[in-house]
Amino acid sequence: MLRVRCVRGGSRGAEAVHYIGSMLAKGFTGWVQRTFQSTQAAAASTKICFAEVTDPVTKDHPVCSYNEWDPLEEVIVGRAENAYVPPFSVEVKANTYEKYWPFYQKYGGQSFPKEHVQKAVAEIEEMCNILKMEGVNVRRPELIDWSVKYSTPDFESSGLYAAMPRDILLVIGNEIIEAPMAWRARFFEYRAYRPLIKEYFRRGAKWTTAPKPTMSNDLYDQDYPIRTVEDRHKLAAQGKFVTTEFEPCFDAADFMRAGRDIFAQRSQVTNYLGIEWMRRHLAPDYRVHVISFKDPNPMHIDATFNVIGPGLVLSNPDRPCHQIDMFKKAGWTVVTPPTPLIPDDHPLWMSSKWLSMNVLMLDEKRVMVDANEHSIHKMFENLGISTVKVSIRHANSLGGGFHCWTCDVRRRGTLQSYFD
Repeated sequence: MLRVRCVRGGSRGAEAVHYIGSMLAKGFTGWVQRTFQSTQAAAASTKICFAEVTDPVTKDHPVCSYNEWDPLEEVIVGRAENAYVPPFSVEVKANTYEKYWPFYQKYGGQSFPKEHVQKAVAEIEEMCNILKMEGVNVRRPELIDWSVKYSTPDFESSGLYAAMPRDILLVIGNEIIEAPMAWRARFFEYRAYRPLIKEYFRRGAKWTTAPKPTMSNDLYDQDYPIRTVEDRHKLAAQGKFVTTEFEPCFDAADFMRAGRDIFAQRSQVTNYLGIEWMRRHLAPDYRVHVISFKDPNPMHIDATFNVIGPGLVLSNPDRPCHQIDMFKKAGWTVVTPPTPLIPDDHPLWMSSKWLSMNVLMLDEKRVMVDANEHSIHKMFENLGISTVKVSIRHANSLGGGFHCWTCDVRRRGTLQSYFD
């Protein structure tokens, strides 16, 4: 059954992204410029239609999620146990802030501070308990020894953790997609999730593993010139990243779902070939839009641009979206979250303070949010959304907020269009 309703505003921004396949052979620089120009120009459209499609696989299916806000029924929550500091390779350096470089140089290939990890483990256990009390079924990855060193014909490394399922898993409808990743320390991270994924597959879910990159030196700009934040701003403005276009790579956390429309960013860990692989794989049922931000260190979209409801998005004021008018003209409400309250002396080895907006929607009217971020509690109250407060400050240090620490496997809802 198909039900259609129209509202004011609109965009045909997806048309720009459909350029991708035909333009690959003509060079990425020109293609990217034309894609962004076309996307911005398309914002002048004046009408948008929301279409709801009743999907027969939704009911009683083990894997089914179309967006970030339908009622959450089952979720994978990561593990902090055995977390190891990644070796200080060029891709890790490009994704971390200069103040923490001595930490990586000293502890790369060793455990994160054990007392800190223990506190993170306890916080995530409490988070799981609260999710269960809210009626959500919680699943966990396997315990893995991440200290084991490994080698391929192209590189050597040790592991990292299985803390952030959002980085490696993306659920689109009844399909679970394993991302190829871009850090060598995360090459074998999928092993922690395979038992779960195999179970979902046996129960009827689709399972796709994106092409695994070799992660040879050709994937990285070995001379990536980062020294200061100013350097990062200049490079980002020029469209230069530590990952090259040698082969497809992406982290799942660089994709944000809103029904038939999926928003992706080119980042330090996601290249245009990776986005193009995802676009072709999901077409024609889904549209992948490339958007960009004034961000000196783009890595994962969900602490920059977090869609929390139909036509409702949190947009980081420190990293403004270059295509934000496209959303406003489509009738979306763009909310600016307040400045994070996390203290300056709290270690954030792999992220920024803006994890405060990295929230997990339990449904359109309930959100899991940091218990210490009082100003964002007020913001959600003003939006008519009740807050489920949990403190995960020590878990934040390992690189993620509630959205990062989870992968929603099943939400109760149907596939809809919110952007065309």
